Amino acid sequence: MGVLDIVPPGVLTGDNVRKLFDYAKEHQFAIPAINVTSSSTANAVLEAARDVKSPIIIQVSQGGSAYFAGKGLANDKQQASITGAVAAAHHVRLVAKQYGVPVVMHSDHCAHKLLPWFDGMLQADEDYFKVHQEPLFSSHMLDLSEEPKEENIATCVSYFKRMAPLGLWLEMEIGITGGEEDGVDNTGVDNSKLYTQPEDIWDIHEALSNIGPNFSIAAAFGNVHGVYKPGNVKLHPELLNKHQVHAEAKLGGKLLVFHGGSGSTKDEIKTAVENGVVKMNVDTGKSLYTQYAYLVGIRDFVQKKSGYLQSQVGNPEGADKPNKKYYDPRVWVREGEKTLVERVKEACADLGNTNRL
Repeated sequence: MGVLDIVPPGVLTGDNVRKLFDYAKEHQFAIPAINVTSSSTANAVLEAARDVKSPIIIQVSQGGSAYFAGKGLANDKQQASITGAVAAAHHVRLVAKQYGVPVVMHSDHCAHKLLPWFDGMLQADEDYFKVHQEPLFSSHMLDLSEEPKEENIATCVSYFKRMAPLGLWLEMEIGITGGEEDGVDNTGVDNSKLYTQPEDIWDIHEALSNIGPNFSIAAAFGNVHGVYKPGNVKLHPELLNKHQVHAEAKLGGKLLVFHGGSGSTKDEIKTAVENGVVKMNVDTGKSLYTQYAYLVGIRDFVQKKSGYLQSQVGNPEGADKPNKKYYDPRVWVREGEKTLVERVKEACADLGNTNRL
């Protein structure tokens, strides 16, 4: 039995998201979550998932959402980020079924200062639900890990009460992910805060499970955002086993997600998956370089075809030769898509997420 025997292709919501994550946990694989900033990057991610016959998670950050809407828009009240995130979700919804793969449409880290962005997306979900009886997005993440634990949980409870009736999945973070991403800088955080305690997992479950079952926890085990060589970051994915043992004793285990994979080795990733991780963010790190992968194809094309890109007419083949088939954005952007496709395929393979349909 494959994934398509339990969930349909296209954007998933409600119990279908839980069915997918439960299937991943049962079969010990994780699904990469790829940040997208444009329809081009989103399409490349879908193409890769189709080619490896597996589900995928597409996510937008606050900054990436603003870029999706256009850098020329003001964002003083998060209006560009809200618009871009909603536009990305509509785009993915429209095209995902054509690729034939199940997709979780997700919004990434939302710190306390970015809650107006979260509010705007949730309003879009509620509006979409009125017409379609399901939310626009599959899931959202609240990252209030910088706040006191009690405040973090209380805020998540407040939002989850709005989300659960719509069929929205909530991902929350407890314990801080180090490094810097999207304007949130945790490079100087106390080291002890980079490791979640098993008791924290229970406290979260106790608070959220009274509302609904559709939530997951981003537990910290030394994770960081940024660019690092594999092995240069002290990760302890084996700590996740303690969380699971603690949770198994009380409630049968929990679904965990892996943020800040920068500097992680393939063995560490494997250990994390074995201990209940069903989602792993793949974006900025050197070993997980989806951003850089997109550049590589474009960079190599520009360098190789430099003589054809200096003017509209005139190249090494002759002064009157046209260059449109080289400078057309559909040509060089496609080269970036190709290298991104290959990187996403690699991420899927690392997480055991191949031939799962």
